[in-house]
Amino acid sequence: MAALLALISSLSWGVADFVGGLAARRAGTAQVLAVSYPAGAVVITIFALTIIPGELSTELIGYALATGVIGSIAIALLYAALVRGQMGIVSPITAVMSGAIPVLVGVFRGEHPTGWAYLGMAFAVVAVILVSRESQHHGKTPPIAIMLAIASGVAIGLYLTALGVAPKDSGVWVATLGRWVSTVIMITVVVFVVRSFNRNAFPWLLAIAAGVLDAVANGLFQLASQRGLLSVVAVLGSLYPAATVVLARVVINERMNAIQSVGVVLALGAAGLLAFGS
Repeated sequence: MAALLALISSLSWGVADFVGGLAARRAGTAQVLAVSYPAGAVVITIFALTIIPGELSTELIGYALATGVIGSIAIALLYAALVRGQMGIVSPITAVMSGAIPVLVGVFRGEHPTGWAYLGMAFAVVAVILVSRESQHHGKTPPIAIMLAIASGVAIGLYLTALGVAPKDSGVWVATLGRWVSTVIMITVVVFVVRSFNRNAFPWLLAIAAGVLDAVANGLFQLASQRGLLSVVAVLGSLYPAATVVLARVVINERMNAIQSVGVVLALGAAGLLAFGS
């Protein structure tokens, strides 16, 4: 169950990144997040109240603040990178860092994945490296996009770690409360820093879809981490570039070369090994 939840979370994140990246290219990162965050917060709150009950406690306040602040920084950096570089390049680079940090934390906390799980982790690392190879059909991804992708990956890894070590009886409340914290942060940024919001040409549907998908992915990841090893579910969750790369190829014709295609296949193989090994 943990592996399945993490895989669904990964798929949801991959689609959310693609949709959110498209929206940010049209309207700007802060404006998109100011819409996508509250949309996702409403949906995940409904889940927390009606479908996936959990225990609320004062202990969750610290986790919520941490995930809210770190999550805002992580997604803002990711969207900024997606605006400046190829989605098929930025997303896998981010995934390497976002998967590595929770794995290190999980092993440090005494988790012992099986041999199959370690093999799956190795496959996943190779997969995201291969998918990150530049396509010969496009120009080089700017160094600033690479730097933003790496920074985003570190922040996402810290965010996933915070979700993973939250109390196991909390349901999806940490992800839910954290999303509301992020909502307040991004609306404040738009009102007091950006000070502009063009409602006429705004990609409302894309922004709302990205927010809902991202929030659902966060909740599913928290549930997965409660049912399995953080070191395993984190790597499964970091396989989201496969979905982003495929969508970028099909929808906006970002070309994949042969090496990148092999990387996507390896990512699927990694998912199977991790699922079996968990």
